[in-house]
Parts: sequence; structure tokens; C-alpha cells
Amino acid sequence: MGVEIERKFLVKNDQWRNLAQGELYRQGYIPTLESTVRIRVIRDRGFITIKGMTQGISRAEYEYEIPVEDATQMLDHLCKPPLIEKYRHKIELNGLVWEVDEFLGANRGLTIAEVELKSADQAIKLPEWIGEDVSHNPRYYNSNLAQHPYTTW
Repeated sequence: MGVEIERKFLVKNDQWRNLAQGELYRQGYIPTLESTVRIRVIRDRGFITIKGMTQGISRAEYEYEIPVEDATQMLDHLCKPPLIEKYRHKIELNGLVWEVDEFLGANRGLTIAEVELKSADQAIKLPEWIGEDVSHNPRYYNSNLAQHPYTTW
């Protein structure tokens, strides 16, 4: 079984900006009751991801590449609007890959950094630009940001 162990943080300043180029992500969510089904397009590639319920900072995760045409059709016809659009910047520091997401559209103004870990208790050195830990706040899950955008808080 695939498992995602991830911590999320608010980004408190722009010191990270020169560390990586951003790549546009467009993603949406197909409504379900017990799991999250995400459709994502990154450049000319499509992905479907199924995630289980979160327990602490861990959850089951299965991701598969699908034809970009299929992903685009799913985003446009199966996913509940609004879609999430963001620039993702991948930054390698201290043996980890930090993913800094700058949100667009209804979530403009929100910047979150995520880091995937090997275990829930893995010690990490936080970069200076990392702010509040929001790992346990479901409000910051992308699937929830699609339903309750940041600009409406």
C-alpha cells in the first residue's frame, strides 16, 4: 500500500523564491464520501490520485499517470468547481524536497510548503521561511480549499 506522510506549513516570507522555478498545476476533486479522488494536469501529463482518510499526518495514497486528454476531460466535466490552480516550486534542502505552493484564483494569497517524510516522527530542520505548522488543520487540505477557498475565510 502507498502511504503519504506529509507535514504542511504556512510560508512566512519570500526567502525561498530564488531557490526554484514554479510549475503550473491544475487540479480538481471528484466528490466521494470516504476518500479523496484528485485529478491533476501538470504541463502535458495527467494523473489520478486516490487518498484515504488522514490519520495524524499519514494516509493511504495511490497515484497513476493517465492520458492528459482524459485528465482534462475529467477536470472539466467530473470535478466539482472551483478547481485548484497553483504554482508548485520544488526545493531540495537538507535531504528533503519541499514543495511550495503559491495558490491562484479563489485561493490567491495563500502560500503553503509541504514536505513528505519517511515516518511521522522524522526530525526535520525547518528553513527560515517556514511559518506555522498547519499539518493537522484540514482547512489547508487542497480538497477543502477547493470547497472553501482561502479568499472566503
